[in-house]
Amino acid sequence: MAEQQKKKLEVVQTLDSDESCQTFVLHDEDHTLGNALRYMIMKNPDVDFCGYSVPHPSEHKINLRIQSRGPPAADILRRGLTELNALCEHVLNTFEGAVEEYKMNQATENTEPMETG
Repeated sequence: MAEQQKKKLEVVQTLDSDESCQTFVLHDEDHTLGNALRYMIMKNPDVDFCGYSVPHPSEHKINLRIQSRGPPAADILRRGLTELNALCEHVLNTFEGAVEEYKMNQATENTEPMETG
């Protein structure tokens, strides 16, 4: 039998059809993504509320709730994920650049002749 692939993201269906207020379940995630994503989403001026919870410590998932002033919550989640990804790329590039600069400085210091006095 083929193993069923578990969904990484699901939308909690409610009786209300308001797309501006939705809860998403992100599987195999924890506070690391939850807090960073909540922060990025709350920077959006169209967002009234964004919060997350970990239902139970033994469950590897987070529940993320988004309430906006009109735009669909799914669009706001997509934008938050895109902005968080861009931020992570910037941090990674900055870090790698600093490491390379440090290595070059170390190599230069090790090849300079020592002063005798």
